Order: sequence, then structure tokens, then C-alpha cells
Amino acid sequence: MTIPEFQNTALEAIPGIASNVRGAFRTHKTKTLQWRQTQLRKLYWAMEDYQPQILDALKKDLHKSDFEALFTEIDWIKKDCLFMLDHLENFMKDDKLGSPYVPATHSFMKFRVQKDPVGTVLIIGPYNFPIQLTLAPLVGAISAGCTAVIKPSELTPACAMVMKELIESRLDTSAIAVVNGGIPETTALLNEKWDKIFFTGSAAVGTIVAKKAAETLTPVVLELGGKNPAFITKNANLALAAKRLLWGKTMNAGQICLSHNYILIDKDIVPTFITHLNQAYKDMFPNGAKASPDLGRIVNQRHFQRIKKMLDNTNGKIVMGGAMDESENYIEPTAVLVDSVDDSMMQEESFGPVFSIYPVNSLDEALNVANLVHRTPLSLFTFGSKAENKRILNEMTSGGATINDAFFHASLNTVPFGGVGDSGWGAYRGKASFDAFTHFRTVSETPSWAEKLIAIRYMPFDLSKLKLFNRFTTKKPNFDRNGKVVKGFGYWTAMLCGLGSKSAKGAFMRWLVVLAARYLYVKRSGS
Repeated sequence: MTIPEFQNTALEAIPGIASNVRGAFRTHKTKTLQWRQTQLRKLYWAMEDYQPQILDALKKDLHKSDFEALFTEIDWIKKDCLFMLDHLENFMKDDKLGSPYVPATHSFMKFRVQKDPVGTVLIIGPYNFPIQLTLAPLVGAISAGCTAVIKPSELTPACAMVMKELIESRLDTSAIAVVNGGIPETTALLNEKWDKIFFTGSAAVGTIVAKKAAETLTPVVLELGGKNPAFITKNANLALAAKRLLWGKTMNAGQICLSHNYILIDKDIVPTFITHLNQAYKDMFPNGAKASPDLGRIVNQRHFQRIKKMLDNTNGKIVMGGAMDESENYIEPTAVLVDSVDDSMMQEESFGPVFSIYPVNSLDEALNVANLVHRTPLSLFTFGSKAENKRILNEMTSGGATINDAFFHASLNTVPFGGVGDSGWGAYRGKASFDAFTHFRTVSETPSWAEKLIAIRYMPFDLSKLKLFNRFTTKKPNFDRNGKVVKGFGYWTAMLCGLGSKSAKGAFMRWLVVLAARYLYVKRSGS
């Protein structure tokens, strides 16, 4: 199978495409379990059948090896589909609300949370993992019962066209559509009204998306990036840290929003760490990085020049790598030893196979630097003692974190992933993908026989009835005005009634409250 030439979607066609998928949602067909399961099954087999084209497209766009393409893109989506198919029926069920959320006096009203699709969604994908990071959100949208338009990155045109052909040939095109193009097409899509927008990319473009969405009060999920730190203390296994962090910067040629931008390391162990880093490089690339069939390339010349500029402007010393070849957008995995947070290597997210090493005198200094460079990075990595790792996690905010490795917290498709602050809003993957495109609607159902029990709400109001109601339904505080816990009569009575068992105590007290409330309400109502 051949890859079609990249072709922009006609601008004048975009309003109609958006209107069609909105209309499909209004038919309510996507809300059924059968429709969702069918689309997920079809997407699974489409990934299988289109595997040769996807491999070719990733090779063409990013020089991505078959191993990386299968491991991080094709197999990822297939696993997503299978996970959702295994759990979707359970995810869709209403959550019944009881104690402690619903008091016993309201238990007959059948409080529950219903899972509704948010509606029609727009998914804007990035270039670094063009298949995974575009189709994984789509799996969530389908699972939640939404209709969707996806907009793949124009920087990976071969992948964009394969996804368009794959979806249009296999899925329900009345409910799922693909728009290809650049800034004009994206702008046209953002001018449409969506029920949710899911964007993965840079913080600069994420800001534009969020501003545009705010005009129509459209909720967004933003998966951005950040200048992610790695911490290495004297208590770390330096050889292991070097090997694992180098892996994190060579996967996908470092074009990973999760990878470390800089390493904060105790100054006394810097020479030893650099030695281990270069040894890890030799082990990974015995014939040199450029000759390796496993190392990808920078996506285009613009990004190549951006990374090259960081290296050209640094005042630091290159201690590993440094070679480049613009003719094939090749940048060797490169480490730069720096001594200032103002260095070009510290000021910009590299989003490539380059990173800086910043010596520090103490963990205090390391934390101060990290919070100064980027207070809410997407991820952080820490190699140290148990106490040091705990302190770093406590004093540094991040979207996710990995101890003793590089971005392993994001290596599973079944656990939540997302940023915090200016590294992103919202999370997805696993059940979180279903949740991201779902509205959780609280529903109650009041039986007609309960009219006398709830008569207190009607005018004319009676304060004496309210006081009586509160006496049996409102818990008394077990603390004084200074915040000190006081174990009074109520506490010990409940303890004795429950015979020391929380579950027994709760069941007994709920039964007692319901019995007393029903008796008193009926009596006061004159029956």
C-alpha cells in the first residue's frame, strides 16, 4: 500500500464537516454500547491492517525505527482499544451514591451519577508521536460516546494522510472525521463550536487554543510540555542514572515532552557521571549515533535550526556528542555542562536529543533552581536516597514523576497522564481517557410516597421543623473553635453502639436516623 500525497482539507468544507459530526451526535447512536464497541474493534483491526503504511509513514516523517513505531505508536493504540473493550461496559454504568455522600434521610431518592458523552469534540494532534497522541484521545472520545474531528499535525504529512485513509475506510465517517492542514485549517476548526477541545503540543499554541475556546466557554484538555528536571544526588547509582537518562533522550530523538531538559547534580560527582554517560553512549551506539538504525531524526529544518541555535549560543562545555548534519536533520545526543540558569540550554525546552548538566552544592540549591526554571514541569526524575526522593516530590510540583528512571510513569497506556499548571490541564489514558470526554451527571429520583417526609421544604416555612430536621440529620463537630478534636458524649455513644466497628457503627446510626426521622416527620405532619 502506498501513502497518498499530503493534501489540505478545503477551508470551505470545514464548517460542513463540523456540522455533520454535530448532527451525528444528535442522532444519539454513538451513546449505545454497541456503537462504541464496534468502532473500537474496527480501529484495532485498522491498526493491524494499516501497519505497513504506518511504519513507512513514521520512517518517512521522523526516521522512526520499526521497533519504536510498533512499541510507542501502533501497539499502543491496539492496547488502548483492547483495554477499553474489556472495561467499557463497566465504565458506562451509573455510579450509585450512598453513604457517606448521601445521608440516610435521602437514601430513598436513588442518587446516582450518570455517564454522558460531552458531545462533539475536536482533537488536535502533535508531530512527535503523530499516531499515538492523535488516536489515543480518539479512543477515549469513542469510548465516551462522542463524535469527533481529528486534526493531525501537518509537520508529519505522511502520518496525517495514513490516518485520514485509515479512518475514512474503516470507521463511521458520519461521526468521525479528519481535517488535514496547517494554521488556516486549524484556525477554521477553532472558529467552530465544540463541546470539548483536546490539544497536544507546545505551550505557545496551547495558549492560543485556550483563548479561542474561552470565547465560547468550551472546556479544553491541554497536554503541553516543560523544562523537565532530573535530580542526581551522591546516593544515586551513577552508571544506572546515566544509562536510563540517556535512553530518555534518545527515544524518538529526544522529541518527547516528558524527557529531561537538564540534570541537577551534586558537583562532587559530576566527573564520574560524565564518564558513565559517555560509556552509556558507547554501549548504545557502538558504531556512532549517526550510523545507528535506531535513532530518529528531528522532524524538520526549522526545529533542527532551533536546537542548533541553543547549542551555538551556549556558554557551556559539550561533554558528550555535539555532531550535526543539517542535510538529514541529524543531531547527535549531546550533553552540555553549564553554570548558569541564564544559559541558552536552560532557558528553552530542547525537545530534542540535547540536555544540560548543572552542578549544585546541595539539594536545597537544586530545588531552588528547578522551581526557578519551571515551577510546574510536565515531569521530573529523581535519583537519590529514599528520603531525598521523598523531599523532591514534596517540594517540587510536576504533572508526573519517576523515581530512579526516565519518564517511566508515562510508559503505561492504562494509568492517568497529564500536566499541571502551565504544563497542561486535564489527564487521559486508561479510564482517564473515558473520563476526559464524559460528563458526570448527578441524578436523583424522588418517589411520590415520600411527600410527607420532605414536606418541610414547602412554604410557609416553619423554623421549628427545620431545627428538628437538623437535630437528626446534621452531624455535630468533634472539634472546638481552636481546631482541637474533642471526643464527647456523641463519639463514645456511637462507639458503644457500634461495638468498636466503624462499619457496624455506621449501619446502626444510619438505621437509627432513618427510623427517628420518618417517625417524627409523619407525626408532626398530623398523620
